[in-house]
Amino acid sequence: MIITIANQKGGVGKTTTAINLSAGLSFRGKSVLLVDLDPQANSTMSFVDPHDLGVSIFDVLTDQASFQEALIQTKIPNLTLCPAQISLAKLERELLGDIDSHFKLKDKLSDLAGEYDYIFIDTPPTLGIITLNALVASTHILIPIQSSYFALEGTDDLLETIDKVRFRSNPDLKLLGVVITLHDKRTSLGRDIVDQIGRVFNNKVFETKISKNVRLEESPAYKESIYTFAPESKGAEEYSQLTEEIMACE
Repeated sequence: MIITIANQKGGVGKTTTAINLSAGLSFRGKSVLLVDLDPQANSTMSFVDPHDLGVSIFDVLTDQASFQEALIQTKIPNLTLCPAQISLAKLERELLGDIDSHFKLKDKLSDLAGEYDYIFIDTPPTLGIITLNALVASTHILIPIQSSYFALEGTDDLLETIDKVRFRSNPDLKLLGVVITLHDKRTSLGRDIVDQIGRVFNNKVFETKISKNVRLEESPAYKESIYTFAPESKGAEEYSQLTEEIMACE
């Protein structure tokens, strides 16, 4: 299962979700690859210092290195990282004029066929060539949506992009589901937003909602997942529940 985590809105918890679902499945014995496809490299910084890297996903997608050369085994058993650097921001320029530019990641991932139970792709908050590469390469898309007043802003553009990718490049792309993040169930606004998201996505909204949680925000700074940084926290409990929901989708 190759899962792109995407939403063109920033600050909705894409990277937090990518890291903690990857870790949650790894701790359950699944073989997981996390591909950081965001030039901000936040997933990468949660495990290593990007300045110490020799090879990154940019080198893979521009045919300067193989996928195997870029892979890093994290300190979490069963979890491998393909890191990003700021150089990834140059990818669109590098692929300019390449007729198959949106198939680059799909072609490269074919070299790893069968090696991982799950591959997660963390994407930037845009719908450009980088995110298109992720969608074309994936079997499923997971959409984190923040529980806020502007939660659904831009969602129509994302869904339209998914439809275009299905029509032109990846007809088997499925919506795995929507996860509500940064949720505050104590407020009437929070509950109203959940209802609103439910009306738009129907049965595709995961039962587990990720609450606002300081420990979730702190854990990347210590290069740990929430499960080792604060195993008794609400964030660890909720991402553990979401991991179980993901596994039930197999």
